Amino acid sequence: MTEQHPSSLPSLDGAEPFGADELAAARADLAASIGRLFGASVMSASGHGNVSVRLPGHDDLLAVNAGELLRPLPAGDLRVGVPGLRTVNDDVVVVNLDGEVLYGRPSPSVAAILTMHVGVYRTRPDVQAVIHTHSPHATSYALAAVALPARYEALLVHGQRVDVPVAPWAPRGTSEAVRSIADTYRANPETYGVLLGNHGLLVAGDSAVHAARLVTAIEEAAVSSVGSLPLGGPAPLPEYVRDLDLRLRF
Repeated sequence: MTEQHPSSLPSLDGAEPFGADELAAARADLAASIGRLFGASVMSASGHGNVSVRLPGHDDLLAVNAGELLRPLPAGDLRVGVPGLRTVNDDVVVVNLDGEVLYGRPSPSVAAILTMHVGVYRTRPDVQAVIHTHSPHATSYALAAVALPARYEALLVHGQRVDVPVAPWAPRGTSEAVRSIADTYRANPETYGVLLGNHGLLVAGDSAVHAARLVTAIEEAAVSSVGSLPLGGPAPLPEYVRDLDLRLRF
């Protein structure tokens, strides 16, 4: 592929089962959610993370950032962490639900986690986006293998009505890790978020922006929960909260 301005639409060769407009819409969703993560300061110092969305009009196809997320990104340029690659197909990868790369070139780090994203969509066909971060305070709970209690109202506002469970650790990118995450989602059908034991945070969402908002709420909950420990820890919400619909739909 010849070099193009990073904000231009990719030139598809006709073999892909999707169009340039659909890919552009997915790229915009990815960029919007990534911008929210950095704007909320919930990314780790390493900037490690990955975001995927269902390709519009194709429930069986996912768009994923191809490189590492090292900084906030303008909507037209998702290329980061892949030095020397200057063509627009280097910013987004499209994969199917078998984990097969149909378009683009993932960095080695992203290639290792594609099956993790695919596994969530296959387990939770209702979700439209998945975000993985190493948000520092949420990751503290993951390292301790302690579920994050849903006692912060903002979690309920963004649809996380239950404690954020922990998926037991398994080597990154392996079938064991994918199975551990899928099993945790199956055992906790009400959860959007899952803490990855000894690793980080994974959040599914009804959209990329919803997932990004929930990552932020989970990180805030982790900060405040730890901060409340000298005062006796986070207090339980009243039982009747289960009968309330506090979810805000943006």
